[in-house]
Amino acid sequence: MSLDSLEKLFIEELRDIYHAEKQLTRALPRMAKAAESAELQEAFTLHTKETEGQIKRLERVFKEVGQAVRAKRCKGMEGLVEEGKEKMEEEGEPQVLDAALIASAQKIEHYEIAAYGCLRTYAELLGYTEAAQLLQQTLEEEEATDKKLNTLAEGGINEQAASVGAMEEQEEE
Repeated sequence: MSLDSLEKLFIEELRDIYHAEKQLTRALPRMAKAAESAELQEAFTLHTKETEGQIKRLERVFKEVGQAVRAKRCKGMEGLVEEGKEKMEEEGEPQVLDAALIASAQKIEHYEIAAYGCLRTYAELLGYTEAAQLLQQTLEEEEATDKKLNTLAEGGINEQAASVGAMEEQEEE
């Protein structure tokens, strides 16, 4: 397909993020299982449910704009999910692995925030008022998830990870 109109770009990006969200419904439960922190496990579990709702919302957007619900392979999310998977397969201290999981999850959130911000703007420009509102709702959820991950990181997980390294250095002396 040639991208010779904003409409075509909008549909291509919609299909891309639809596939991205489908990938996340498989990745997030694995991330929850890999997390040591109960709060982090809960955050991933809650975001899995939220992602399922976002998929339903995307399906409404497809219908709103008169398009069949269809995914387009999202290579960007594939890479981010693969990177997170590699972190989960690493050996290490649980606190450090939790910090790595948060970093991986925030990369994913930032990708989604960028995608939904663009999609919402395209929908507004194309006159898809309801679609723009649905995309804005998802954008707000993604931003809230990013803030929640920040709070978990700054609220102790990163400090715990830092103290693991500090304890090892003290033991070596």
